[in-house]
Amino acid sequence: MLSRRLVLASAIAAPAIVKFGLGTAHAATTLKISHQFPGGTVDKGDFRDRLCRKFADEISKRSGGELTAEVYPGSSLIKTNAQFSAMRKGALDLSLYPMPYAGGELPETNIGLMPGLVSTYDQGLAWKTKPVGKALTDFLADKGIVLVTWVWQAGGVASRTNPMLAPDDAKGLKIRGGSREMDMVLQKAGAAVLSVPSNEIYAAMQTGACDAGITSSTSLISFRLEEVAKHLTSGADASYWFMLEPLMMSKAIFDKLPKNQQDIIMQVGGELEAFGKQGAQADDIEVGKVYEKAGAKVEKLDAATVDKWRAIARDTAWKDYAARTPTAANLLKLASEAA
Repeated sequence: MLSRRLVLASAIAAPAIVKFGLGTAHAATTLKISHQFPGGTVDKGDFRDRLCRKFADEISKRSGGELTAEVYPGSSLIKTNAQFSAMRKGALDLSLYPMPYAGGELPETNIGLMPGLVSTYDQGLAWKTKPVGKALTDFLADKGIVLVTWVWQAGGVASRTNPMLAPDDAKGLKIRGGSREMDMVLQKAGAAVLSVPSNEIYAAMQTGACDAGITSSTSLISFRLEEVAKHLTSGADASYWFMLEPLMMSKAIFDKLPKNQQDIIMQVGGELEAFGKQGAQADDIEVGKVYEKAGAKVEKLDAATVDKWRAIARDTAWKDYAARTPTAANLLKLASEAA
């Protein structure tokens, strides 16, 4: 008889749990979805967590219960920065994951947060059906990742010192940018940079290790940065910071599923893109209200200011990224053509 400890260890190690019903020939597969964001319910909370829960509900319904999923928020299953590698190895099934977090492992993924490259939601979401989307999807598939749901988010800046709108405002500040390329732009503007995932910005600002954090509107809300910020630069009208945060799946796990279950996953994933866009845009508006209520001064970017950031990015981050690998150069070329 297996010990309880061995049973638990086996359950944790298995990326997909297979349960066999008595008297049936069909196996039910339970997938694990991990993400770093606060947990909630299918109706309330961070829209990224809600998207994962909607995905889980829908694949179960469409598969007649043969395919289900469990959601692990707040990096409770696997630490934030380890999730991408875990999917590539088949040790994690799915994650709603900020793509540039994988930049240390695969520098090409930093195309998902290239300052000034994407300027609207429609532009970013259009990548999926354009050559840049095919090139990115093929590259990730070759590295063991399946893109299930394309999610883009505009970003803003929470600052504990002075407002940060134009590049000149960054001089002398310690800022979290969110990607290697964003950090390069900030450094060119005279800032020092801090590299932490968005769920660690609050502590960094609270201790003074970070003066300002750039992150998505949703994270500006969900991680309660209004509690440690005096100023907010909103990306509601215009932004130089758009991040690709898709729902991804381990290709090793995906390939083991029967064709009908693969089809369900991709169909549901595609249908949820409209929900993701709606959630992100709603938070772009909501974030200003949250910060104003907390007593912070809220300001918005305009097109002219975004152009100043883009000009710096073209001369620094874009050139550096294109020089890193031939694939990176091609992705940047295709993305620029899709603008």
